[in-house]
Amino acid sequence: MTVRSRHKATVKVLNSSPRQSFYPPSLCTTDLMSHLGPVLVLAAIFSLFYLAHKVVTYHQRIGWINNWPGFRTLLPDRFFYFPFRVSGISPGQRWSMYAKHDDFARAGTDILTSVSLFSSSVTFFVADPAIAQEVVGARSRFPKPVEAYDMLASFGSNILVTEGHEWKRQRKIAAPAFSEKNNRLVWNETYRIMEALFRDVWGDRKVVEVNHILEVTVPITLLVISIAGFGRRISWDDDIITPPGHSMTFKDALYEVSHRLMLRVILPDWLLRNGTTKMRYFAHAHDELKKYLAEMVQVRRDAEVKEERYDLFGSLLDANELEFDGNAKLTDSALLGNIFLFFVAGYETTAHTLAYAFILLALYQDEQEAFYENLKSVMPPGRPPTYQESDKLCYALAVFNETLRLFPPVVDLPKKSADDTSFTVTNAAGDKITIPVPRGSYVTIATPSLHRNPRYWDDPDVFKPARFLGNYPRQAFLPFSGGPRGCIGRGFGETEAVAVLSAIVSRYKVEIRDDARLAGETFEQRAARLLKSQQGLSVYPEHAPLVFKRR
Repeated sequence: MTVRSRHKATVKVLNSSPRQSFYPPSLCTTDLMSHLGPVLVLAAIFSLFYLAHKVVTYHQRIGWINNWPGFRTLLPDRFFYFPFRVSGISPGQRWSMYAKHDDFARAGTDILTSVSLFSSSVTFFVADPAIAQEVVGARSRFPKPVEAYDMLASFGSNILVTEGHEWKRQRKIAAPAFSEKNNRLVWNETYRIMEALFRDVWGDRKVVEVNHILEVTVPITLLVISIAGFGRRISWDDDIITPPGHSMTFKDALYEVSHRLMLRVILPDWLLRNGTTKMRYFAHAHDELKKYLAEMVQVRRDAEVKEERYDLFGSLLDANELEFDGNAKLTDSALLGNIFLFFVAGYETTAHTLAYAFILLALYQDEQEAFYENLKSVMPPGRPPTYQESDKLCYALAVFNETLRLFPPVVDLPKKSADDTSFTVTNAAGDKITIPVPRGSYVTIATPSLHRNPRYWDDPDVFKPARFLGNYPRQAFLPFSGGPRGCIGRGFGETEAVAVLSAIVSRYKVEIRDDARLAGETFEQRAARLLKSQQGLSVYPEHAPLVFKRR
């Protein structure tokens, strides 16, 4: 018999045998469906009741706030896994960064509400200066929702992620570090770093081109925070060689962690350590930075000679050691947490704001020329200005403040209503209207919307530093938050920024790098391209190639 005939015979035998199931009778399709049927019915009933409950409570929340204008969506803006703005679905995360004051203008009110089907709380978005000041000034009525800052507790508890007694305890120890003596240190070290940049990095070049302005501002602020924050002086050529016991430089570890810290929130530790190359690199940088910080704490504690020091880290340690009440002292974890916060807030927000400032000065050449003429009239000839002379550089501070107005580092200032309360607003007709605010509601100050509210700012979308040289609507300007929880590092950032801006603009003219492919760009198109932004821990420009030409 041939192979073909044997195969046919086998097939015939198989086909002629009784058909059998390879599964037990209880798992056959009919029986399986009969077992699952009641479960599916129960699941469907539960789902219907759940949706019905959500719909009822959704309309209840709308009724509680008298259907005040705003967003009515399925998802809240806080839903991290759907950050997009889609009408009826979600307002979008940090929507005010893109919409500015437009949504408030369309609604005809400076308070908007957000009610979502899949959220148990109402959110109030505020662009009204009086209400904003009421919210930031009443810490007990509107405490901070500390869960919104979980990512900044990565290295331990700190003054930003705590409330109540714990916040008071930590602020008592941390606040003295931000002293006049520290500001003087910031000024002197910033000018030293700028002189080194001009001498050792830019050298004799008449024209310095940079592919992205952050390539200039980030290293500057890293070097400043290293010495003024940690007493760790790093030159432009240092920190290239990795020290013994480490596999990454301090600067590289800090930069990686601060730019990808959101990964600690959205991904579990085991996935970070075993995931993609970028995930593993972040986890490694996180470990390295934590090791660096712990070593620095120990070195300072073990130092035999307790020299007088005014950097933030030294002052924080000294204040903690002088605290006689053992229960009031910061734990090692809280020390690391606050030190990490100082680093991130001390370099990243200032670096990003300075980047926007140079872009705006390059776009608005008339404003840059006015700034330069002011510098020529107030800066001492042949030497850097001293800290005592920094008060004369009011135009530099105005440039910094106007940049903060247009591009506040933190888009939202979130609070939460501790009790049932209300807001009183005035409508376009001048009538007083009361808006109920239920207990547990989120109250978010939409900083970009507040800063571009045309009721308080003339030409709100235009870069006009001179508006900060006289009286300006201070209640409508909250780049550092306000009230008891206002940023304690404001003086540090302002001092550093004024020094950087005055040092560069007094020597170099800032321009936009030419690109033949973009020769036909209008001013509006060029501004939109250079000021296109992304959001990390703070807002930053996506890509802005500039040119520095020696004057």
